[in-house]
Amino acid sequence: MEFSWSTFLLEIINFLFLVWILKRFLFKPVMAVVVQRQAGIDQRLAESQSLNDESVALKEEYEHRLANWEHECQQAREELAKEMDAERASRLSQLMQSVEQEKEKAEIAGARQRAEVMREIELQALKQGAEFATVLLSKASGPEQEARLLDILLDDLSLLPDDSAAALRQQWGEVPDVIVVASAHPIAGNKRQELEKALMAVSHLSVPVQYEQDPGLIAGVCITIGAWRLHANIRDDLKEFAEFAHATR
Repeated sequence: MEFSWSTFLLEIINFLFLVWILKRFLFKPVMAVVVQRQAGIDQRLAESQSLNDESVALKEEYEHRLANWEHECQQAREELAKEMDAERASRLSQLMQSVEQEKEKAEIAGARQRAEVMREIELQALKQGAEFATVLLSKASGPEQEARLLDILLDDLSLLPDDSAAALRQQWGEVPDVIVVASAHPIAGNKRQELEKALMAVSHLSVPVQYEQDPGLIAGVCITIGAWRLHANIRDDLKEFAEFAHATR
């Protein structure tokens, strides 16, 4: 077989023409498709990277928020614990104050009750003492004792200041018809005159004096001028002593 240059040249031309055709009509569209697909792949890769970055950012933000939330929860637990401790301390303080107040009230009530008991005992003792004194003085009383009390009354009337006498005259209201003098024992005539003279000087009244006998007075006299009474007798003095002792307790 002989080598033919013409055939060889034709083959080369055909090959070059085929390459040109392939390049023009096949390689360029394929490369365009490849480039387009590469661009799509790059875009998807970029989008994927963007999504990945966003996911990483979201993850970091989530972790940051989770850490903040845990920190806030811890602070809230600590604040709640502090508030509970403060509330517990406050309630305990209030309870202690209430217990102290109740204790003080109980002590005051106990002291008051003891004072009332002592007061009742003292009043009972005063009452019994007054009754005993009444019985004793009733047995020991007599005209001499009554005369002595009448002399004391006459001395008091003679020494009574004018302003005190004027004040007494304002107490019996309307002018009485009589002056009543009650005594445990009969009053002697001379003592009656002294008494009437002293009463006229104090009362500035010119009314008769009516004498009555009241053994309940034990000894002494009780003078009644209208609504005003003047007594100098054992019964009323003992009664006033008991009432004064009762009032000063």
